[in-house]
Amino acid sequence: MILVTGAAGFIGSHVAQRLLERGDAVVGLDNVNDYYDPTLKEARLDRLTPHEKFTFHRQDLSDRAAMKTLFDSGNIRRVVHLAAQAGVRYSLINPHAYTESNIEGFLNVLENCRHAKIEHLVYASSSSVYGGNTEMPFSVRHNVDHPVSLYAATKKANELMAHTYAHLFRLPCSGLRFFTVYGPWGRPDMALFIFTKAILEDKPIDLFNFGKMRRDFTYIDDVVTGIVHVLDKPAEPDTTWSSDAPKPESSAAPYRLYNIGNHSPVELMRFVEIIEETIGKKAIKNLKEFQPGDVPATYADVRELMEQYSFQPNTPLEEGIGTFIKWYREYYNV
Repeated sequence: MILVTGAAGFIGSHVAQRLLERGDAVVGLDNVNDYYDPTLKEARLDRLTPHEKFTFHRQDLSDRAAMKTLFDSGNIRRVVHLAAQAGVRYSLINPHAYTESNIEGFLNVLENCRHAKIEHLVYASSSSVYGGNTEMPFSVRHNVDHPVSLYAATKKANELMAHTYAHLFRLPCSGLRFFTVYGPWGRPDMALFIFTKAILEDKPIDLFNFGKMRRDFTYIDDVVTGIVHVLDKPAEPDTTWSSDAPKPESSAAPYRLYNIGNHSPVELMRFVEIIEETIGKKAIKNLKEFQPGDVPATYADVRELMEQYSFQPNTPLEEGIGTFIKWYREYYNV
């Protein structure tokens, strides 16, 4: 049985769907909070509940007693931990939400995985951890000690906490640094959703850094494929790891870090052009200055996933955006 936290979320619901389709029994967990429209989260859950091998628990990661009961009552063998307080800009105005979910909640996941002797914990990190780094492409071998948002700091903390549990308790942990995931059933606070909605409603869109931001947009199906590949192969100690020259992406403990990205950054202005071409309508653009907490560019080096799992993102941006907009029009009947 596999526990998927954040099962009502964008990535979590897609992962749960893929696991169910291949025959796995899945336990979903989510508090279905109102960070964005809970109706969308409920609709994602509605796609999962018809599966006889799916059970759902509506609870919070920070509820220690409920988390213990969940692990004690089920035959959970592997965990995909995707629940978190997301969003870089939101962390500037509601920082406590990030420590409660991303730090306390993650500690509860680690503790329960430890005591339940979980075979493998796969957890979500983020490209945000690269922070002030400007060396491109971002590699898991790079230093990530200079986050520029609290959200990024909590994700860096998750990686450190996971390594500690891998080292102390031999809990196999794999961290996945996601790069701007997009696709059907996506989050309303993400660029593709915001821009599509605004263009269809003839409302202006804000383009920060005057539209010169560059992002490694990664289609949801490619991300899910990477997650499942990693989940199926529990992290093992790196026999070549040395404390004299420590590699940040692995360890003498069963611990690994991977980037999951498209390995192809696109300027935000071009991103908007593809949306315009797909919808058949021009955007009203507000060009704005750089926002605090943002980074000017992201670009994933995915060689570790390619070498170890033959990971190869293969969804062109035009195709992925087209699929999202088709879903958006059908879901919102516009």
